[in-house]
Amino acid sequence: MRHDTGGNNLIDVNYVLDKAGIGDKMNIADLGCGSTGRYVFEASRLVGKNGIAYAVNILKPTLEVVSRRARQENVTNVKTVWSDLEVYNATKIESGSLDVTLLITMLFQSTKRAEVLREAIRLTKKNGKILIVEWKNIALPFGPPIEARVKKDMLIEAGKRLGLKLEEDFVVGDYHYGLIFSKI
Repeated sequence: MRHDTGGNNLIDVNYVLDKAGIGDKMNIADLGCGSTGRYVFEASRLVGKNGIAYAVNILKPTLEVVSRRARQENVTNVKTVWSDLEVYNATKIESGSLDVTLLITMLFQSTKRAEVLREAIRLTKKNGKILIVEWKNIALPFGPPIEARVKKDMLIEAGKRLGLKLEEDFVVGDYHYGLIFSKI
């Protein structure tokens, strides 16, 4: 994992979560959450005390930082889950239980993107949303190498093959694109 290339400080968290339609009493997960928990903590506020915001990562130290912050801020609806997202059924969250599944600047870090998508789909309920934000395929002096970036058209095609319906293709600032799929 390359923590310096996530680019999350270039993304408006509230804009992305608004696009996802996160609201009261929902269950959401940030797959590949970062140690700052930027998305999971804001989402926890949106889902309220009767919702759950799962912070999922393969790096246990990342999850420890998120857990510590949740305790310090007395946020009781953030749950950390260790998982290797590249392994189907590895994430200890009930299948079909998530209203919204977030994959924010995470897929570029994996060589097994289809497996990560399959795991996200497994976790998401029927008619639930999977929101993906990734780096645009443009040369930049920062961010991941261009060959590591996820081509949007390939991601759209993979989503269709995996039984997802593309709901929206949108711009996320100058350096990222966003896709919202629904699980059919």
